Amino acid sequence: MTASPADVSIVVPTFNEAGNIRELLARIAAAVPAGTRAEVVFADDSTDHTCEVIEAAAASCPVPVVLHHRPAPEGGLGGAVVEGIARAAASWIVVIDADLQHPPELIPELIARGETSGAELVVASRYTAGGDRGGLDGGYRKLVSSASTLVSKGLFPRALSGLTDPMSGFFAVRRTAVDRAAAEDEGLQPLGYKILLELAVRCRPRSVAEVPYAFGERHAGESKSTAREGLRFLRHLITLRTADARARAVVFGLIGLSGFVPNLALLWLLTSAADGLHHAPAEIIANQAGLLWNFALIDSFVYRNQRRHHRRSVRLLTFAAVGNVDLVARIPLAALLIAAAGMSVLPATALSMAVVFTARFLVVDRWVYRRLRGRAAAAAVPVAREPVPDPLG
Repeated sequence: MTASPADVSIVVPTFNEAGNIRELLARIAAAVPAGTRAEVVFADDSTDHTCEVIEAAAASCPVPVVLHHRPAPEGGLGGAVVEGIARAAASWIVVIDADLQHPPELIPELIARGETSGAELVVASRYTAGGDRGGLDGGYRKLVSSASTLVSKGLFPRALSGLTDPMSGFFAVRRTAVDRAAAEDEGLQPLGYKILLELAVRCRPRSVAEVPYAFGERHAGESKSTAREGLRFLRHLITLRTADARARAVVFGLIGLSGFVPNLALLWLLTSAADGLHHAPAEIIANQAGLLWNFALIDSFVYRNQRRHHRRSVRLLTFAAVGNVDLVARIPLAALLIAAAGMSVLPATALSMAVVFTARFLVVDRWVYRRLRGRAAAAAVPVAREPVPDPLG
């Protein structure tokens, strides 16, 4: 193995991991090569006595320990990792779980592989040749892991092309790649426990390497992989996939098409009865049902990271106003195309719908949510760093 770099920050997100801390620090200290400047940064969301155990164990640990207990667990485990990275000082950052399913002894090899290959991201993989996922509990978790990997690689074929295990929680990343992501408009906005996916997509590492490892048994405590975390992961996939304006437009359009279902259903109810409403007011009322449907999906999935920076009622009223304006604009525009351009009814209607849809998307994307995206970027975790303590004095 080649020599390790001058410094490394080991970021450990923790949630009620008191039973693992002493063993973890002992193995990290034994794994760090002599002469390496290192630190362990705990980003803690625990509700038990994990913080007290970390403080006690740090007193006798030869590697400097930084403890940050977060006042609110924003973003779940991924949010903890990002806050830990923001407090890390080294040129290499290693992310590892506290449950000892990730072997700390592999840390020097991850860094050495990055140094020799020039990679900006080195992932400990369960799926590359020589790796093993035996520590996953039962067939269900293995199925979920495999399915998540396939879906992620299908949605991001270019960003994840060099990775066999994008769901890994054990990896080393260069500070330069993290800083590049932090400089983007939206920065790092993790949700849930799959932080590597966030880093691989947003950091755009210039090269990627992998090191095989055997995923071990949990040392103590309980698994944090729950159905709720699974839902967070799905929402995170949608958020990452719609970070590009073209992808947002596609999803926006698909959601808009789905809005025809509640729209037409309510229109039928309002007009089908013997004493039903006239078509014109019924159309206006039914359009509100479609708009409400569209808003609920678009606000919850496409613009999830921006919605907390403005009152929901204001967003809804603005969205509804834009939607009703396009209802009014479609008919005159179609009539103009028929009269001035000599188009027949169907092509004129289709073209007017396409023009109005494009205008509505641009207004919603560039006006309704653009300012909110700016606020979200301003609220992103800053990359503020202090020098790494030198254990050699």
